[in-house]
Amino acid sequence: MIFASDNWAGAHPAISENLAAHAHGYVSAYGTSDLDRKVEKRLSEIFEKDIAVFFVATGTAANSLALASANRPGGVVFCHRAAHVNVDECGAPEFFSHGARLSPVDGELGKMDATRLEAEIRRFPPEFVHGGQPMAVTLTQATESGTVYSLAEIEAIASIAKSHRLPLHMDGARFANALVSLDVTPAEMTWKRGVDVLSFGGTKNGCWCAEALILFDLSQAHDMHFLRKRAAQLFSKSRFIAAQFEAYLAGDLWLDLARHANAMARRLAEGISASAESRLAWTPDANEVFVILKRSVAARLKQQGAVFHDWPVPHDLAGSLAEDEGLYRLVTSFATQAEDVDQFLDAC
Repeated sequence: MIFASDNWAGAHPAISENLAAHAHGYVSAYGTSDLDRKVEKRLSEIFEKDIAVFFVATGTAANSLALASANRPGGVVFCHRAAHVNVDECGAPEFFSHGARLSPVDGELGKMDATRLEAEIRRFPPEFVHGGQPMAVTLTQATESGTVYSLAEIEAIASIAKSHRLPLHMDGARFANALVSLDVTPAEMTWKRGVDVLSFGGTKNGCWCAEALILFDLSQAHDMHFLRKRAAQLFSKSRFIAAQFEAYLAGDLWLDLARHANAMARRLAEGISASAESRLAWTPDANEVFVILKRSVAARLKQQGAVFHDWPVPHDLAGSLAEDEGLYRLVTSFATQAEDVDQFLDAC
């Protein structure tokens, strides 16, 4: 009953096998091999556009480099208060952009409210040197609350960003989970809605260690080569990231894995809704389920072998929990089995 994180899951066998298949012989290094080029071409096909692809090791690296590429003196980046860049990246976005600040924007269920975003940007008039200047907007898809921005919501945020001449970055650590939840194409969820830069995640969805920074504007690619190298993210043996992505994307495996993880989350959410011992904090859209339990019930479940995390109560949920209740996060993955979910529900 492992629901701690999709990072806890291993690698899909097809990805492991492809890594082994590319472990022999000699190929050119630093992203110049035929395999690297093949994966870049496949990603361009998937996104229906010529794109620039930069392999990196982690989502934090992808996010930090994306924001560093938009850096301005005194720069301010706008994100949701609970965004990974704001809460879980140890200041890396600020570090790699040499002192840019993150300005949190509120919104229910992990999603930036467009009206609040507009108001927050206006707090930093570009001509007011003491406050700094807006430099980018970043949204997380799927969000840290397990919800998913609709296409209209993405477009609304992109419109505000464009009106202030700010690039829009999407943190897609769980990109595939959001995509299959909306049942749209990668192009429809990104550049066709106004997204300029994407952190494309594979690690949480069956890869070993595979993340990519995708630029939809090829004119921005030149500087990114240098930013990535300076950040120690240019792999010499990049074929091993490319090999993961080759298998991940082949036959739409990446979408099948995300569909499975989302289906397990729905099964979990439906069972929790029917339980007398628990209730959903909100309805999940992807593969993260947030549940309200009595602390004594949570402790008993953990004693019985369930692994999941306590979670801070977000602002929009404050006051809705009893004194003896807590908020907990359960995450499903490509490796989650229906038996795991049913065993947890039986224990509830």
